[in-house]
Formats: sequence, structure tokens, C-alpha cells
Amino acid sequence: MSYEMIALLMFSSMMMSMLTGQRVFAAIGFVGVVAAAVLWGNGGFELGFSAGMKLMKWYPLLTLPLFIFMGYMLSESGIAEDLYKAFHVWMGGLPGGLAVGTIGLMVVISAMNGLSVAGMAIGATIALPELLKRGYDKIMVSGVIQAGSSLGILVPPSVVLVLYGMIARQPVGKLWIAGVFPGLLLAFLFVVYIVIRCKINPSLGPALPKEERNMPLVEKLKLLRAGILPFVIFFLMMGLFVMGVTSLVESSAVGALSALAAAAIKGRLNWAMWNRVLEQTLGISCMFMWIILAALCFGAVFDGLGAVKAIEHLLVDELGMSPWQILIMMQISYLIMGTFLDDTAMLVIVAPLYIPLVGKLGFDLIWYGVLYTITCQVAYMTPPFGYNLFLMRAMAPPEITLVDIYRSIVPFVAIMLVGLAIIMAFPEIATWLPAHVYVKG
Repeated sequence: MSYEMIALLMFSSMMMSMLTGQRVFAAIGFVGVVAAAVLWGNGGFELGFSAGMKLMKWYPLLTLPLFIFMGYMLSESGIAEDLYKAFHVWMGGLPGGLAVGTIGLMVVISAMNGLSVAGMAIGATIALPELLKRGYDKIMVSGVIQAGSSLGILVPPSVVLVLYGMIARQPVGKLWIAGVFPGLLLAFLFVVYIVIRCKINPSLGPALPKEERNMPLVEKLKLLRAGILPFVIFFLMMGLFVMGVTSLVESSAVGALSALAAAAIKGRLNWAMWNRVLEQTLGISCMFMWIILAALCFGAVFDGLGAVKAIEHLLVDELGMSPWQILIMMQISYLIMGTFLDDTAMLVIVAPLYIPLVGKLGFDLIWYGVLYTITCQVAYMTPPFGYNLFLMRAMAPPEITLVDIYRSIVPFVAIMLVGLAIIMAFPEIATWLPAHVYVKG
């Protein structure tokens, strides 16, 4: 049997295993270890062990549990609720102003969290009831919260980019910095859409009555104090890293300690909260570590077979496709897979194939990491199995139906695809900042 056929058999076996309902890491790791044993005998059994040792010796891996801990600790501290009150007063006078404020809230939460799930929980519990009470269109606000929460996996410190960096062997700090401008670009496009839509049809997002906004400037300025604590946390975490004062791992430790201090300052730190945060952190961290381990094992077999070279030969030499055509085809395949898989599953399935091929085609792997993450954002919001769709349905009040939720994401998915096209056309949006300010950590 040719190596190409073996690689195809491995890939199809992995997909069939996942269709049985097995966990992603179990399906991928099992196929990788069995294939190694069949191909190389007893020595192949050591492939999984070698992948485990490689994972445990990967120093940046320490950032993963620390940032997950930070995200959950901040989501329990009540910072988001205080921030939303400030947005409520300062932006409520604009048509769609509270929806714009919700996007702003999501950007701030994303910069302290790195997880889409936490952003969705905060938006659905704090912003959604207020928006509905103020007469905002239920379909629009549903889309706003889903789109805003998706920024958590692009704006640093993104946990998804940590996973990509470990599998692609790229500096996580550089990936984070590369996500800053693309994340702000998407947030800006969301805001422009909301403002224009509400200007055309003010009933979709009515401005707050003057009596609710009329307060002394001194009182308004006091509300801005809610942003001091998030700014301090972000500066301590990312600012010191960018300036070269702390390394990547030290930055994650600073973020975790800052989140702990914030919870204590807010008076929310107690044993029940502490246990809840630790349980959530342990569960998510272990899940990611198993996925990375399985991906490393599967990728090692793929590399040994020379599957990447075979596929490159097929696409470039046999079919005559240009590098850009191949890249666009990859992104389309991500969009299709995203309708029934989550971001981590997509990455570990195609990482052994796509990432080396992207490098061989001459593209920047840091830039490609941003493209992958934006595609994951789209996948989070596309039916039938988009994670954000189901999270929104679980958290939304009964008057927001699943049909409403599906309708709500259409314009925001279109905006994300526009943003993806812009960053593909102008790679400097993602590559300029890390090239100028990145300090190896």
C-alpha cells in the first residue's frame, strides 16, 4: 500500500471514529498510535510517549491553565456588570448605543479572558435583559451578543491561539499580538453595522430617554472608574510583556494573580467561588492538554509518511493550483467543517496537513493563525452545530426562539467574512504589530 493511501486511510478512520461520538482527542490519538504500531512495529508504541514528553517539556504550556484560571476568576468578580453600567450612561444616547456598548464590553472582557464561552455568559446575563427591556430588536441583540463573544478567541490572551501556537510551533506571544488589530477591526465593523442599521431604522435600537442620561459630568466620570481595574489588569498582563519586562509565562502568572486580587477587591472571593474556579480551570486545561497530545502523535505519523509532500505535489504539480487558490480552498474547508465541529477539533484534524503545507507555500504561519482563528469565529456562529447558537439558546429568554437566533447571525457572519477577506488581502494588519513590538518570551 502506498504512503498516500495509508495517509488517506488514517484520515478517513479518524473521521469515522469521531462520527461514533468519541471524544476528539481519543479518536485522533487512537488512530495515530495504532497507525504507528502497524507501520513501525513495537517502536511505534513509543510515539505516544514521545509526544507526551514533548508536551510536558513545552515551557509555554504553563500559560494555558494560568490564563484559563484568570478568565474564570474575572467572570466571577462582577467587573463586567460595573463596566456595562458605564457604557449604559455614556453611549445610551446614540441610536443603537447600548448595542455598541455591548460590543465595547465584549472587547474588554475578551482582553481579560480569552474564552468565547465566558463572554457569551456575561453578555447573555448582563447585557441581553437590559437591551430587551429598552425595546431593542430581539433578533439584532441576539446577533450582537453572539458576534461580540466570538472576539474572545481572537483578542489576546486568546486560548485558541495558545493551542494553535503549540501545535504549529509558533511563538504564542507573537500570535497574541498579531490578533490585536484584526480583533479591533472586526469590533469596528460590528459597530459600524449597528450604527448604520439603527440610523436607518431607529426602532431596532432606540436611544435612552434624556432623563436617564442627564446626570452631572462628575457622576459620569465616576462611572469611568469601572474601567480602571480592567485596564490595570490588562496593562500588568500584556503591557509588561510587550515592553519586555516579563516573559510570556511570567505574564500569564501576573494575569492570574491580578484576577485573584480583583476578585478580592470586589469582595467576591470565597471558598465556594475558589473551588468552582479551580474545578473549571482543571477541566478545561486537561481537555486542551489531551487534544494537544493527540495532535502531536497524529502529526508525527503524518510527517513520517510524507503525506504533506504528497498533497503538495498533487495540488501544485498535478492540479496546477496557485498558493492563493490552495489557501482559499483551505479556508472554505474550515467553514464547511465549522458547521459540525468545534475549533479545537478542526485544528487537530487538519493541523498535520494544513500547517506544514502553508509554510511550504511561502505564507506566514503567524498570519495564517489569525485567519484560522477568524474562521473559527465564523464556525462558532454557523448552523447547524455552532457552539454560540446553542449557548445563546440556553441562556436567552423564551421569547427568543432558535429561528430568531439563526436569523440574527446572518449579517454578523457576513461581516466576519468581509473582515477575513480584508486581512487576507492586507496581511500587514496581522503581521505589522508583532514585527515591531514583539519581545521573545
